[in-house]
Amino acid sequence: MITPERKKEVVAENATGKNDTGSPEVQIAILSERITNLTEHFKTHAKDNHSRRGMIKMVSLRRNLLDYVKSKDVKRYEGIIAKLGLRR
Repeated sequence: MITPERKKEVVAENATGKNDTGSPEVQIAILSERITNLTEHFKTHAKDNHSRRGMIKMVSLRRNLLDYVKSKDVKRYEGIIAKLGLRR
């Protein structure tokens, strides 16, 4: 679970403008934070398959957003990958 304070920090770090809360960069960063939290959760709750399904859907959504950014602007895509430390 991502706290509202942490979500504001993630949005502020990845926003492209002053009031940016919905750009692909922000969405990808929030999804990455949630995926990281769930990965830690699964280290202690290995049999939580319901949450695992949700995480797989989040990974798929993040992949689709990354593909969209890559199709529009490769430099932005590479910047997001480098900033968030994602493998690709």
